[in-house]
Amino acid sequence: MEAIDETVDKIKTRVVGIDIRLEKTVYGVVDVRGEIVAQDYFDTSEYPDVNDFVAVLAERLLTLMEENGGYDKIRSIGISAPSASSVTGCIENAANLPWKGVIPLAAMLRDRVGLAVALANDAHITALGEKAYGSAHGMKDFVVISMSHGGLGSCFFSNGMPHLGSGGFAGEVGHTCVEVGGRQCGCGNKGCLETYCSRKGLLKTVEELMAESKEPTMLKDLPELDILPIAKCCDKGDKLAIEAFRRTGVMLGLGLANYASVLNPEAIILTGDMTVAGKWLLKPMRQSFDEHVFPNIRKTTRILVSILKEGERDVLGASALAWDVKEYSLFK
Repeated sequence: MEAIDETVDKIKTRVVGIDIRLEKTVYGVVDVRGEIVAQDYFDTSEYPDVNDFVAVLAERLLTLMEENGGYDKIRSIGISAPSASSVTGCIENAANLPWKGVIPLAAMLRDRVGLAVALANDAHITALGEKAYGSAHGMKDFVVISMSHGGLGSCFFSNGMPHLGSGGFAGEVGHTCVEVGGRQCGCGNKGCLETYCSRKGLLKTVEELMAESKEPTMLKDLPELDILPIAKCCDKGDKLAIEAFRRTGVMLGLGLANYASVLNPEAIILTGDMTVAGKWLLKPMRQSFDEHVFPNIRKTTRILVSILKEGERDVLGASALAWDVKEYSLFK
């Protein structure tokens, strides 16, 4: 067989996807078929100085690349992070991360690793993952809602493309007001949807219910209050736990109804830790949605729960972002 001419450029067949969250940073090497070749993580919270964080991340990425096919097979890097702008490549004033102000994360990592780096908001990345590999595959107009420990984010696609806005922050439904003068939010405003429908919001609701009610509850005996243990108390008939999810679902349904009434999407896809509550959250959410949404689109918008694994979706979404960035290498 005739040898391939060495003067012909070789196609790089892998990218890196990175998912940065308050608790941990997950990173993986992903091939052209969307298979995660290798994956690892470390604790984000151990690095309150972003310069230390980037140094550790770069070192770990280079190690993972070399252990899985080599640096020369990696085309580019995609990053998912809260409050990130794909327009500027910066994390800007993140309410749920230890680094404050404007952080030029894409440029910082590019200079250390020597590859093209694209950065986007975590909700944008979640939507990319759903579009490429999950419940939104084949859809053109849809909304992805991410309800997790960090907060509540969203991204919406219009005519097959993500709508990012002039600064890259479109879709911040978590910071729309659902209660005038309501709970204080990390963004500085009050009454944001996120303060009622994220993990923190649920725990705040449980705290308020226990303070205002004399109803006996198993919640007081839990070693740690969290989404799944509270849902298990619902399964056992605990009235206070059921009421906590009911209130959360009502607020979520209201927020989604407003969103859907503006966008008229094919579907709203729910992702994140809060979805483990199942019917205890989803039933009151759907009832509230139907009550508040514009009647003409009430029956046309599907509400779905993501089929992708929580630990993989945003790494895959970040890898999809990486394929779209212009290739660059410091060592060419």
